[in-house]
Formats: sequence, C-alpha cells, structure tokens
Amino acid sequence: MSALTVRHDPEQSWDELVRFWEEMEWPEGSKVEIIDGTITVSPSPAYQHNAIAEHIQRRLYSVIPEDWGIYQTLALSVPSRLGMLIPDILVAPRQDDVESDSHIPAAMAELVVEITSKSNARNDRISKCAAYVAAGIPFYLLVDRWSRQGPVSTLYGDPTGDVYRTLSVVKFGEPLQLPAPFDLTIDTGEFPTP
Repeated sequence: MSALTVRHDPEQSWDELVRFWEEMEWPEGSKVEIIDGTITVSPSPAYQHNAIAEHIQRRLYSVIPEDWGIYQTLALSVPSRLGMLIPDILVAPRQDDVESDSHIPAAMAELVVEITSKSNARNDRISKCAAYVAAGIPFYLLVDRWSRQGPVSTLYGDPTGDVYRTLSVVKFGEPLQLPAPFDLTIDTGEFPTP
C-alpha cells in the first residue's frame, strides 16, 4: 500500500487544517502527517524499518537524561512549514504542561530520526529535513535505506536559518557517532538492509 494524500485548501487556516487532522477518522494503524500542507496517510512501517528504529531507540535510552523521553508516535507541529510531522523517533524533554495531547511544538525536540521507506523517501530527505531545520531542532538523523549510493545514515546538525550542516555520512556497517549531549556510537552494521 502506498501513501494517500489529502490536499490542503489554500483558503483553510493552519488551525482548521490541524483540527481536520485531529478529528478525522483515519485508518487504524496508519501514520497520518501534514507535510507541506498536505495530509499524508501512510501504512504502518515494515519489520526492517521497525527493527532499525528499535535498535536506535535501545541505544539512546542508555545515554539520555532521566527527564527526557523517546517517542515513536508523537507529532511535531511546524506551522511555519505547514507541517504536523511524526518522526520515526523523537527525543525530547518530558513536559507536563503541553497544550495538546496530539502534538508538541517541534522546537522542544533535541533529536529526530527518520528511516526512509521506498515509497516516501523524498519526504524524509527534503520536506521533513526543511521543516526540522526551520524549527531549529539540533539534530536530524536520516537513515536512508533507499539511497542511490546504497544504505547510508546521515547526521545533520548545527541548524542555521534554513540549512543544516552535514555532520557525518556513514554507509551501513560503519559506526555512526552522535555528539553531545548524546555522546553515543551506533553500530549501523546491525541495521537490516533492503
């Protein structure tokens, strides 16, 4: 199954679009995001996709502060990019005073991880990257299983304006270093390949 899209009516406000996203009955188990003003409904990720997320999440738990959480289904709001994005992994400080049960402001995130799926890799590479940098998220890890160069992981950081700096690019099988505040090496050799 490929993604289904619902186009944003330019006459509709951001708040109206978010309300529609929150109140609509979407297919159970699907991932529903707003990407560049378009509602995208994607099927649940495949096993290998989830295996990579689980591997990264397990490593992150060993280094994050006690008052931070790791989330796989929490949406990030990026109104400036007409985005309500659900990263494969989101690391953020826990908050008791968030305004919504369905999402948090993207600026609260410390790290987001996206693992490409064959059908929507472009969103992770371009649209989501642009939204995450616009929100000022310090680190964006793109695990690109479908890159033309073969499976690679790219760590972006140091957001300045609308541009991330590429901190490292490693092929699957090579170690990936996450800098402070994580100070973590991830063995990408444990990632399943397509």
